[in-house]
Amino acid sequence: MRRVAVVAAGMTRFGVRQATYRDLIQEAGKAAFDSNKNILPKDIDSFILSSVFPERSVFQSHLACLAAESVGVRPHKFFGRVENMCGSGIVGIRTAYAAIVAGLSDLVMVMGAEKMNIPAPEEAVLNMMTGLDREWEGAYGLTAPPMFALAAQAHALKYGTTEEQLSRVSVKNHGHSKNNPFAQFQKGTSMEQVMCSKMIASPLRLFHCSSMSDGAAAVILASEERAKELTDKPIFIIGTGQAAHGYAVANFYRDMSHWPALKEAANDAYAMAGIGPDDIDFAEVHDCFSIAEIIAYEELGFCEKGEGGRFVEQGLSDYGGKVVVNPRGGLIGCGHPLGATGVAHAGEVFLQMRGEAGPRQVPGAKIALSHTNSGPGEHHILIYQKGF
Repeated sequence: MRRVAVVAAGMTRFGVRQATYRDLIQEAGKAAFDSNKNILPKDIDSFILSSVFPERSVFQSHLACLAAESVGVRPHKFFGRVENMCGSGIVGIRTAYAAIVAGLSDLVMVMGAEKMNIPAPEEAVLNMMTGLDREWEGAYGLTAPPMFALAAQAHALKYGTTEEQLSRVSVKNHGHSKNNPFAQFQKGTSMEQVMCSKMIASPLRLFHCSSMSDGAAAVILASEERAKELTDKPIFIIGTGQAAHGYAVANFYRDMSHWPALKEAANDAYAMAGIGPDDIDFAEVHDCFSIAEIIAYEELGFCEKGEGGRFVEQGLSDYGGKVVVNPRGGLIGCGHPLGATGVAHAGEVFLQMRGEAGPRQVPGAKIALSHTNSGPGEHHILIYQKGF
């Protein structure tokens, strides 16, 4: 099977941006090309766009071709757009990976972009509601915060997870994002600030939640043969997994503290890579809400089931611990422009494994895991390894 490597990456700063959707795409695209001077737009033979609801937020469809044109790329082997809500970025990278493995392409740009902040905030909330069953659940108020609050309540009831432990995730990730020039939030926060922030859906407070952000990220994937021509620092994709166990919350697991789809996707990725959770140096984990990171520790195998709260409390998911989780600041510290998030994970892997992450550098980083979810029942995994 052909090996696939990340050979270039770039991103915008995430946040409330005055930039248009097209501006964000061009900014991320230029940053990706700037990261590897051996690659020009004319060299790219394929293009994948990851974007969730631009038809609603920027009133534009037919996006893959628009995005490719905006960065000067003329795809002629493989191109299109993917959408899997918050997991779209990893799905885009997996699609490009599959195209290269299949021999349909040799050099693919994956662009993730989202413009979420629009003049009417209530419209942004309605847009987010489209990610759940709008007819039977979203219309009755079951949006993402209460859905993950149910998971937090279940985890607290079964394992004794505390609000202080939830808050430790937020403090850690805001602490990491201080060192990330691309993050939306760069001031850090304290336990007091987190625990005194506004209640959103009990027990989740404002600082336990990721924000709706504008932003874009781009990576370029190459076959091993092309990678050898383009860089002496490739980062190979060595494992991947995906699992979906349902859509409607009404059909989710009776025990919302346990996410079998995540465990299944992770086990498939570990098996493909020939490694286990103890081999991961750092992980980009989908902390859309702080409880999601805690449950991810458990399902990814970083700790035993029910130990996620104590894992973060003991500093085991931080520098000097067992595995560094979300060194760029996660979704809580960086913001969460849906289609861009999984691609931004790959951008962080690119910087870390090249030793270019500055004060947030993970010492000796060689193997990394990237995880996104599209709700408790749908999960996406990539495992990367430093090459050559």
